[in-house]
Amino acid sequence: MRRKLADNWKRIEQRVHDACSRFDRKPSDVTVVAITKYATLDLVRTLVDLGITDLGENRVQEFTKRAAAINEWLRRRSSDDSTIRPRWHMVGHLQRNKVKAILPWVDMVHSVDSLRLAEEIDAQAAKLDRITPVLLQVNVTEQTSQHGVAVAAITHLVEQVASLNHVDVRGLMAIGPITDNADRIRYVFGRVRELFDEIVVQELCGPNFKDLSLGMSGDFEHAIEVGATYVRIGSALFDGIEIAKESLSAG
Repeated sequence: MRRKLADNWKRIEQRVHDACSRFDRKPSDVTVVAITKYATLDLVRTLVDLGITDLGENRVQEFTKRAAAINEWLRRRSSDDSTIRPRWHMVGHLQRNKVKAILPWVDMVHSVDSLRLAEEIDAQAAKLDRITPVLLQVNVTEQTSQHGVAVAAITHLVEQVASLNHVDVRGLMAIGPITDNADRIRYVFGRVRELFDEIVVQELCGPNFKDLSLGMSGDFEHAIEVGATYVRIGSALFDGIEIAKESLSAG
C-alpha cells in the first residue's frame, strides 16, 4: 500500500510539473490537496508519513474524526513539536450548524457559498481568537447539483465577507463540469479566473486574495493552465488501492 501510494504521488507530482512547464508556472505555486474521502485512517497516516500534509475532506463528521485521530497519533509519536502536522482543508458543502465542530481543526474552508455561512465562521473564529482563511465557492456551470454562489452575485458576496473581522477571503473555488469535453472545462475554469481577476482589479479584497482552488484528478492540468493554486486530487492518488467506490467522485 505504501509503495503504491508513493508511486501514485510521484505520478501526480510529475503531472503537476509537466503542466506547469507547459503553462509557464512554477510547481511550487501549486498545492496538491489529497482528498481522503472514504480512505481508511491507515491510508491517511501513510499519506502523512510520505510527507503529504495538505489533506482535504468533504464530510464534517469524517473531517473531525480524522483530524483528531491524526493529531493524537502524531502527538504520541513525537515528544516535541518538530513533526510537520497536516493542514486540513474543508472542501465539501458546509452547513452553518457544523462550523463549530470543524473550526478547531480546519486550516482553510474552500466552500463558503453564502454570507450566513461566512458570518457563522466569523462568529466561531472570534470565540477561538483566530482568523480563518476561506475561499468563496462560485457555480459557473449553473448545474443545480453543484453548490456555490451564482456568477452574478459573487462580487457582492466578496465585499460582504471581506468586511468580517475573523474571516480572511483568500480567493475562489469552483467545481468543474462533469464532462470529457476539454473545451467546456477550459471555458468554465477560464470564467472563474476572469471573475477572480475582476475582483482583484476592483480591489474588493485585501492582498491575501491570491488563490484559486480548481481541478480534480481528471482535469487539474486545465486548472493549472488558468492559474489554480490548489488542485484537489483523490482518485488518482488512490488508483489501484482498495477503497470505497464512492471516493471516485471526491477528486
